[in-house]
Amino acid sequence: MSSGMALLRNNAELFPERRVIIDAALNSITKSDHGSKVLRRGSKRFSRITKQRLLRWIFLLLALFSIYVTVCGLKEFLQAKIESRFSTPLDLEGERYLEENSLSQNYGRPPKSKRRKHFPCEVGLLQSVDGLIEPKDYMNFTWVSQDYVFSEEKTSENDLFEPRFGGHATLEERENSFYVKNQTIHCGFVKGPPGYPSTGFDLDENDKAYMFSCKVAVSSCIFGSSDYIRRPTSKLISQYSKDNVCFVMFMDDQTLSKLSSEGNSPDERGYIGLWKVVIVQSLPYDDMRRTGKVPKFLSHRLFPNSRYSIWLDSKMRLTSDPMLIIEYFLWRTKAEYAISNHYDRHSVWEEVLQNKRLNKYNHTAIDEQFSFYESDGLPRFEPSNHNPLPSYVPEGSFIVRAHTPMSNLFSCLWFNEVDRFTSRDQLSFAYTYLKLRRMNPDRPFHLYMFKDCERRALLKLFRHRTAPSPPGTA
Repeated sequence: MSSGMALLRNNAELFPERRVIIDAALNSITKSDHGSKVLRRGSKRFSRITKQRLLRWIFLLLALFSIYVTVCGLKEFLQAKIESRFSTPLDLEGERYLEENSLSQNYGRPPKSKRRKHFPCEVGLLQSVDGLIEPKDYMNFTWVSQDYVFSEEKTSENDLFEPRFGGHATLEERENSFYVKNQTIHCGFVKGPPGYPSTGFDLDENDKAYMFSCKVAVSSCIFGSSDYIRRPTSKLISQYSKDNVCFVMFMDDQTLSKLSSEGNSPDERGYIGLWKVVIVQSLPYDDMRRTGKVPKFLSHRLFPNSRYSIWLDSKMRLTSDPMLIIEYFLWRTKAEYAISNHYDRHSVWEEVLQNKRLNKYNHTAIDEQFSFYESDGLPRFEPSNHNPLPSYVPEGSFIVRAHTPMSNLFSCLWFNEVDRFTSRDQLSFAYTYLKLRRMNPDRPFHLYMFKDCERRALLKLFRHRTAPSPPGTA
């Protein structure tokens, strides 16, 4: 009754019509047990309805969450399937490790293995480029005169003759090119006889003039719209390097069109961030990976007056000053060529098996290449031996080099192997280096192989946008 009076007092401010209705309702409820029961039943009914609605909402939310999880899981699964088939082992942070002692001569199926995580490690770069000076005795390396084959004539009246970017070196010419001496060798950019079409990698004359002026070059490439453009981290690059180092990104028209549609058009000077965009016409190979080996290995041909160059794969963003990188990997170690070891594999036998397992290239072509290398004395990497390198498999996405005669020769020889055999350059690295070393015991080549964790400390790694299918993939 007291609660009813309280309600009546609270209703004093209501309209008269509403007050009469509420008074009658309250009187009827307070005076009859029946009213109490009705009120209780209504409350129970309301409670049941509320619970049903709540359960329906919970069920709906659970259903939506299940659909979301299913869709996300399917996307991850499809992405993983694509990457496992097309991406290189360099892209996969947790690439499966294959135990070397379980491999057979016949390249049997690899054993199941664990996933390994790879992390950066400390790199002792200098704090600043201020006062940075090239050591006086740094360029005291092997010195020979080296020239290149610029054109080839038809060797016969055969109408099937077709000029090739890499030329048509015979096996005898190939063998002789490994000797360190004054010589003329094949090293890409070979043109055919007059009247024949271009062999490819044609550049605008203004771009050639710009590259001719470079003394230090940082380069990368994107062909076939296979990647996003990764701009160097400008705030971590010194003003000295911005003024004195050429940052060149090679790409084709297809890639430029794709990047422009995404809002990455070059400015009026032809730059995207620090990258100077250089368009390549008439790509020399149908295989985009093989085409990418031209700027990767032949920087001394593209930048003929450059003393140093740094190559980085398009899946990487440079986060360190290039002059500090050159000081750390070349000047400090007295090396003329620096490349990191692979993060998992050290045996070429192991790398062959991995390429075949992931269908990186036609299996028959890989077997033919490797059979040739074995017959020519390619040794196995034995961890217990005193190997000339810490690994026979490089992580070739980051290369620092001085343009010395030996460095240029090694780059030409390595490119020629990629041109002659498969585009999987990790298969030909150890063979090229060891053969050059074996055939010139009195002409040392100062190659420094550093730890992969150091590479990770200087560059930010991304995944490729897509990976073009190699020709003849099994």
